[in-house]
Parts: sequence; C-alpha cells; structure tokens
Amino acid sequence: MMSDNYIPTILIVDDKATNIAILSDLLKDDYKIKVANSGQRALELARAKDKPDLILLDIGMPDMSGYDVCKTLKSSSETIDIPIIFVTAKNSPQDEEYGLNLGAIDYIKKPFHSGIIKIRIKNHLTLKLKSKKLEELSMCDSLTGISNRRFFDEMLEKICKEVQRDSKNLAVIMLDIDYFKLYNDNYGHWMGDECLSKVAKTLQQSLKRSTDLIARYGGEEFVVLLKDIDKNGAIKVAQSLVDSISNLNIPHDFSLISKHVTISAGVAIKEVGEEISKEELIKKADIELYRAKNSGRNRFCTAF
Repeated sequence: MMSDNYIPTILIVDDKATNIAILSDLLKDDYKIKVANSGQRALELARAKDKPDLILLDIGMPDMSGYDVCKTLKSSSETIDIPIIFVTAKNSPQDEEYGLNLGAIDYIKKPFHSGIIKIRIKNHLTLKLKSKKLEELSMCDSLTGISNRRFFDEMLEKICKEVQRDSKNLAVIMLDIDYFKLYNDNYGHWMGDECLSKVAKTLQQSLKRSTDLIARYGGEEFVVLLKDIDKNGAIKVAQSLVDSISNLNIPHDFSLISKHVTISAGVAIKEVGEEISKEELIKKADIELYRAKNSGRNRFCTAF
C-alpha cells in the first residue's frame, strides 16, 4: 500500500544526453528520476519491479521510436497503466493526434516552458496516485494486505490472453493452511487473523519476480500466478513457498502433522499450445492441493 510520504518516480527517455539533463535538473527536487537513452532500455526499466509512475518519452529515437515504445507498453498488463507523456519536437496536429491515440496522456512540444511542464506533470501524477490509492483499496484484502480474489480474477483474465498472444507458459499454485480450523478454534480468531497475515506476508516475500502474483483466494486459501515459467521453475517456487511457512515456526500444538503452522499446495501449468481454459487450470491446481492434503500435508503435488 502506498504511503502518504510516497515520492513518485519519473522515467525520462531520450537519446540525447542534453535533453535528459535538462529534464532531470528540472524535476529532481520533487521526484525520483530514472533515465534511459534508448527504447529498449526504457522497456527494461518500465517492466522492473519498481516501475516508474510516469514516463516522459521522446519520439525520434534510433532503432526503436517513442511510438513503438508506447505501443509495446500499452499492449502489456504489466505496463499498460503507466502514464506516458510525449516530449518531442514533432509539432503537427497529426503527430499529436497519433501519439494520443496510442495511449499517451499528454503531448508536450519542444521547446517547452519549464513552469508549464512541471504543472502538467504534477497534475497527471496527482490524478494517477489518487486513482492508484482507490484501486489498491478495492483490490486489496483488508486483513492480509495482499491482493484479493477480485484482483486475481481480473489479472488471470488479462494474463491468460497475454500468454496466449506471446506463446508463454502459465502456472497456478493453490495453497491452503493445514488444520487452520483447529488453529482458530483453539487459539482464537484474533490469533487466527495474525497467523493469516504472517503467512500472506511471507508468501509474498518468497516470490522473486515482479510478474509473480499472490492473492488471498478465500478463508485460509491463497493462489499464486506465475507467468512465463517452466515445470521445473514452478516446482521450485512451490517448494520455496511450502518451506517458507514451515520455517516461520508459528506454534500450532493442535496440528495433526506438526508442532507449527504448515501449508499444502497444488501446482498446475498451461504450456505453450496447450488447449486449457483458465477455469480448468484453476481446477487442476485445486485438485492437486487436495491430493497434497490427502497424502500427508506440508507438501505440494503437481498436475504434471
């Protein structure tokens, strides 16, 4: 969740060092600044875990134009929501219309007035951050602080289309806290809520890639979405998640398999070219979760 003293990050993209220096000097007192001197580097920074809050993008760059960068960013669920402002010497109405139709939120012509560009950036970021806070509240599980079922369902829809388009694998891991009802019944619901929060935080911290998603699926059940991963990678992630909770050593004297809280998990994967719906993928992972529970718990099972 974004804090009240959050400082936005602006990514400045231009192949001319002097242009980057001018914009950096203008904005560095109010924002965190990242820079890229090529379209490819801009894409790398935009896809990083600490994504920029706004991109100032030049159009006329060699190898990959600003238009191409914008198209790529707006075609991916990872980066579609990053506001883009074109800052360019192209000054015809047709150029401006084309840039805005690609998904940019503004089009600033060079040479620009420093006061005007600062105000425009401030206004766009204020709107973006307010929208982000509202979105976080609506998509966040209030108890654990991670994503909720609604957000997961929306992202599953988007990412399924993405992996189909890009010919990538998609894995789902369903997880459940073992004997959580016995934990709640004997330690009380307040302690149960504390346990859920600790488990959720640990699971989230165990995921290493910016594209990995975890959500609370309901009750003591969680779900993980892993884009562009093979079977061995999915197995490693599942094992690390199971181990991370076991290593927390949260006391559970009423568990039938351990003296501390554990989880069970089920893994399913949709490989490139495989005809399987998102509902079937979730169902496969759920079946494997219950197979893990029936075969002793504190472990994972796979559908492959």
